[in-house]
Amino acid sequence: MSELSCEHRSHYRYWVPIATRWMDNDVYGHVNNVTYYSYFDTAANDFLIKVGGLDIHSGDVIAYVVASRCEYKKAVSFPDQLNIGVRVNRLGTSSVEYGLAVFRHDEAEAAAFGSFTHVFVSREHERPVPVPEQIRNALEGLADHAG
Repeated sequence: MSELSCEHRSHYRYWVPIATRWMDNDVYGHVNNVTYYSYFDTAANDFLIKVGGLDIHSGDVIAYVVASRCEYKKAVSFPDQLNIGVRVNRLGTSSVEYGLAVFRHDEAEAAAFGSFTHVFVSREHERPVPVPEQIRNALEGLADHAG
């Protein structure tokens, strides 16, 4: 996947609207860089819970973030309305790498984009396990075949 395709709205399959909050802004008047990771985490987990059926409270399997990155292209700030796009870059036996992007309002180009990797583990033993079938099926629907 080329960098340019990571920046365009058309390469994302699932959307989570997020309203920026006053507290998201830093002293420079824009959303602080660490807040973007919160947006990414919210969007991926929204998908896992709503579409994949992940039971975060009592399921046998949970997901840990083991890697993340973000590239910032233009600033967003309160009171911007954002859309967080989610896709799957890579789906392994026990892990998934998401591609995520932050879009301001209805803009076609991302303000920021990046990725993070979830590893699915046994809640009891905290050891990797295969991605549960229901979640795997949902994630396969987010795979980016455009690149």
